Amino acid sequence: MAGKSPRKRDAPSRNAPGTNGAAKEAAANPATKPQESSSGVSWTHLVLVVLCAVAYAVYQNPSLVTEPLAEFIGTDPFQPSTSGVGKITADPQKKGAIVAAFKHAWLAYERDAMGDDEYHPISHKGTNLTEAGGIGYTVVDSIDTMLIMGLHDEYARARDWIATKMSFERDADFNTFETTIRVLGGLLSAYTLTEDQMYLEKAKDLADRIMPAFDTPSGLPLSYINLGKRAGSRTVDNKGLVSTAEVSTLQLEFRYLSYLTDNETYWDVAEKVMEVIKRSSLTTGLAAIFMNPEDGRFVMSAIRLGSRGDSYYEYLLKQYIQTNHTEPVYQRMYDFAIEGVQKHLIKKSELAHLTYTSELIPERDPTGRISWRLSPKQDHLICFFGGSLMLGAVTTGAAAQPVSVPPRASELTPQGKRDWKTGVELIETCMRTHETATGLSPEIVHFRIPSDGLSGSTMPNDWYIKGAKPGAPAPYDARYILRPETVESLFIAYRLTGDERYRRYGWQIFEAIERHCKIASGGYASIINVDQVPVEYEDKMETFLMSETLKYLYLLFDDADVLPLDKYVFNTEAHPFPIIDTPRRANF
Repeated sequence: MAGKSPRKRDAPSRNAPGTNGAAKEAAANPATKPQESSSGVSWTHLVLVVLCAVAYAVYQNPSLVTEPLAEFIGTDPFQPSTSGVGKITADPQKKGAIVAAFKHAWLAYERDAMGDDEYHPISHKGTNLTEAGGIGYTVVDSIDTMLIMGLHDEYARARDWIATKMSFERDADFNTFETTIRVLGGLLSAYTLTEDQMYLEKAKDLADRIMPAFDTPSGLPLSYINLGKRAGSRTVDNKGLVSTAEVSTLQLEFRYLSYLTDNETYWDVAEKVMEVIKRSSLTTGLAAIFMNPEDGRFVMSAIRLGSRGDSYYEYLLKQYIQTNHTEPVYQRMYDFAIEGVQKHLIKKSELAHLTYTSELIPERDPTGRISWRLSPKQDHLICFFGGSLMLGAVTTGAAAQPVSVPPRASELTPQGKRDWKTGVELIETCMRTHETATGLSPEIVHFRIPSDGLSGSTMPNDWYIKGAKPGAPAPYDARYILRPETVESLFIAYRLTGDERYRRYGWQIFEAIERHCKIASGGYASIINVDQVPVEYEDKMETFLMSETLKYLYLLFDDADVLPLDKYVFNTEAHPFPIIDTPRRANF
């Protein structure tokens, strides 16, 4: 970091009111009491030990007291003091500011790089993902946001480019996952919002070119697809293995296309992947981040909710939602996976008691034995998970449907209440990671644990950026690349609760983006170090700024009747698809 961090994240006092510090002090000073018989002293000590144990249990889990008490006096810990909330209405002023930001990004891209896959706002140029040319990643990824925001002129020009200039006839390898979620997903959502057949025809053309990626012995798709040659290819970097998240985050797109076209083949290949994963499932419900496309088995690798793992868990829930809760296999897979997450990956930081997600890293000793090391590392990517858990709580964790806004405790199962609580806490933790010089969250954070060797150091008591030192170059972990995951969770949380704090949080993030990422000549750029002001830019505007970050911010301040969560499901790139009624059922 460029200087001393302005973050003020001191640990709470161990003897603060509400902790067991006072009880410990009393137990430690029996001499202050009148002299008693040995039998009396023994009983006194026993009572104090029990009281200490109870106090500590309540300190660690206040719901042990709050929920029974709420039930006794007739209140509900999931509800505000009034019965539910009023209708969620739009905030026109804030929506207008977010639309202006989108136009600032889009018009700069259109001026300097129209049709190119990526945009570099400082050098005023675009680049493509391959030497053979691009396929319009930024255009297609952004077009449904224009429709949602009512930007008719910008939309008309973008549609014209897709209709007349977009071509998938590229003799080059494109990432199967990214092309599916961004381009195929963008085309399908544009069709959803317009019913324009041009988008559906383009979507079919692209999907047919992607299909050969699924031609493997196991049915798991390869990481890359040559769109011109219609041939899948393996990644060299990962020794031919495939990412668990990538192979399991194509299903919403291919199933919806199958529904629209009555072509069962699209659905078949997507469902086959889930069957393979279920058959290879680990006993914990968790998923390692790599699989072998030859035999369809998991490979010894890290287990995490961050990169290469994240959207596997997301799409288990969303596949169940997509077909209107009619495929219980996905409910069972989701519940089993979340049980594993809650048991093995959800932790609390040692000093500040923040709820966070950890990683399990496999390690082999000299004798060949495997052990798992728990790492307190959390990617910004994980910040989608708080909102996802809350959505899951009112879906698979609901005692019955529909569920109130916000839900009452009586409307949720014990699993639902557990997941709701964890989701709320994870969102709060993600907002704590925005306590930086810029108000923006770093790419990766680590949480304090007893074995980190940082006791007595100047490191904050809750989380820190690994490798960050005053006056030293910023580590990779310190950057902010316009990511959407926190605002995605804020959007979902607000729709499920009506709690205004989530709008306040979202507005804080938007203002920080405006203040530190906005380029005066047009566009927005990533920043190298969230704890340095003035900031240093990286000359890149990720496509997900316009497809996800600004879209979720806009919807956060929009009316709840716009793309309601009981009628639409968002793919992992924030492209909305309708919830569908279909006779098709998973048969594994």
